[in-house]
Amino acid sequence: MKLPRVSAVVAAAVLAPAVLFPSVASAADAPQPAGVSGPDTGSGSAPDAAPDAGAGTTEGSGSGATEGTGSQEQRDRAEIQRILADKETGPGVREAGEKALQGSAADLRHFLDVELPEQRAVDNRVKVFQILSTGGPAVQKAAKAALLAGDAAITEFLKTGQYTARAEDEDRAEIERILADKETGRGVREAGQKALQGTAADLRHFLEVELPRQRADDNRVKVAQLLSSGGRAVREAAGRAMDGDDAAILKFLKEEWPRAQAEDNRVAVLVILANKDTGPHVTEAAQKALDGTAEDVARFLEVELPKLRASDNRVKVSQIAETGGAAVRKAALAALEGDDAAITAFLQEGWAKARAEDESAAAKPGDQGGQGNSGNSGNSGNSGDQGGQQQSVQPAGLTETTGTGTGTGAGAGVTAPRSGALAATGTDGLGWEAGGAAAALVAGAAAVVVSRRRSAES
Repeated sequence: MKLPRVSAVVAAAVLAPAVLFPSVASAADAPQPAGVSGPDTGSGSAPDAAPDAGAGTTEGSGSGATEGTGSQEQRDRAEIQRILADKETGPGVREAGEKALQGSAADLRHFLDVELPEQRAVDNRVKVFQILSTGGPAVQKAAKAALLAGDAAITEFLKTGQYTARAEDEDRAEIERILADKETGRGVREAGQKALQGTAADLRHFLEVELPRQRADDNRVKVAQLLSSGGRAVREAAGRAMDGDDAAILKFLKEEWPRAQAEDNRVAVLVILANKDTGPHVTEAAQKALDGTAEDVARFLEVELPKLRASDNRVKVSQIAETGGAAVRKAALAALEGDDAAITAFLQEGWAKARAEDESAAAKPGDQGGQGNSGNSGNSGNSGDQGGQQQSVQPAGLTETTGTGTGTGAGAGVTAPRSGALAATGTDGLGWEAGGAAAALVAGAAAVVVSRRRSAES
């Protein structure tokens, strides 16, 4: 029994190193798991806790780096999207930004760090050129200066300079508009012209300070002029305004003057209609105007009356040319061959002078008798015609002078003949009831008178 036990002990002692040492070597050569830095131990041993803690620390560091990289990319992407959403972003920046959004995180960062400043400078320069092509004088001047100065000046121009220059151009345009208004007074006009020669500050000072003051002075001057030249209604209203302040003056010009002027205009038309010398064309138009509005009355006085009066005057001169004496016919014909001014001059002065010549010729006894005998004998058709005309000439003492001006262009002091002295003194005996027939004679009057004058001269 003892021998087998001894043998077993000896065998175990001999085999133990061979079994134990290769096992340890194999364990040393085998790869270890990540985070494991020592031999296996029991599950409850302290060495197992240390490797687990180390493994947790390593995994935590890798996750934090990944999260940091992703967060930066998201921030870059959001910034580019914000830039593209800005309506002021130029085409160069927009194109490069959209391209960067399709790329990697490095593309995003490269756009923000490199491409954005470059493209923005190009877009800004293009924008300044566009403003330069459409801006006013001050804007163009500021834009050119910015383009020459560089990117910083261009950025400043786009932020503030263009608006300052634009305000100057707007002030200048407003002053030019004021000066173009025909109603602008002398004081405002002089101050405005002076401001246009100055700086932007001068323009603004005129609009804010000088314009109200000068306009008030000009308004008062205008009311004073109306007070001396207007009709009765206008003068009364202007007098009340002159006794007030600037507000009263302005109220008169905007509200009271138009009403008073309309009243005076209507009175003026009534005066024209009451004048017996007013012609048929003027009379018809005046009655029509009175049936209309205040604007119709004003248009009649300012636009229609001069034309219609000229037409009536020409008809009247043609009547005079047909029935007047030799000198009257000659002067009337000359007037008919001229313009409206010649017609008016004949009615105001030439008619009276020619009539005086005819009356002087008729007052000479020798000439009158000789011409009358020649006319009665009938030996000469021309002499008989002259004798017949001169027999109807009335002496100068039968004419009278009135102080009433005609409504057709004849002024005050025109000598008007008595009715019945048609051959020597014109057409007062005919009256305007013959106006229709006389109008038809206007075209042929010149030819008739020329024919008679040639017969008389031959």
